[in-house]
Amino acid sequence: MCRHVAYLGAPRTLYDLLYAAPYSLHTQSYAPREQRHGTVNADGFGAGWYDGRRSEPLRYRRAMPIWADSSFADVARAITATCAVAAVRDATPGFGTDESCAQPFRADTWLFSHNGAAKDDEALAARLGTPAPPGALDARTPVDSAPLFASALRLWRTGAGLGEALARVAAEARACSPGRYNLLASDGSRLAATADGDTLYARRGPHGVWLASEPLDDDAAWQAVPDGCLVTADRDGLHIGPIPAAA
Repeated sequence: MCRHVAYLGAPRTLYDLLYAAPYSLHTQSYAPREQRHGTVNADGFGAGWYDGRRSEPLRYRRAMPIWADSSFADVARAITATCAVAAVRDATPGFGTDESCAQPFRADTWLFSHNGAAKDDEALAARLGTPAPPGALDARTPVDSAPLFASALRLWRTGAGLGEALARVAAEARACSPGRYNLLASDGSRLAATADGDTLYARRGPHGVWLASEPLDDDAAWQAVPDGCLVTADRDGLHIGPIPAAA
């Protein structure tokens, strides 16, 4: 279920980031090449971005397929970002398709996306969802991604690093429920993601770095992130290492 992508680097329009590549996120919404669970991502989409002028990200979400929102495609040509996180959604059975479930989730200076599903969402909510972080409505959304975001946000607010928090959340989630926990986050100056049950790729180029569920083009610079690994990225490069087991 779902595909997501993140970018950090030189200013680019959202159209360049989400539509222009041969296998862009827009294309992955209806024709993903490596999606293992589900075949189409028509249950909503979202994009969050940092414009370089403020620390808090801006965001746009809809409960429709990205291909059905032609107005956003037009507006995206006029929006420039130095960092962005975006996702297209294939809803987990049993959860709604309203706009509040579309990712990325947002709080303070962070953006968060989950590609995957939890087999025991009640156990996940009991272990990771409480206490709900104050002021973060996305952490209370009725979807299995919300407890993951709640846990990550609590860790970030208490000083954990961007990637450190994602690794801890993925490990704790696996300890209480089988599932797929490909998590992706940004704070505007860094990216982090876990490969845990689904595909993840990274690419560093001369003008920026990308993390994505699957390559956006056929450039040989894309490298597959092994399952069970955490990847972190900033303007100086990429680092990939194993996700530690839950304590």
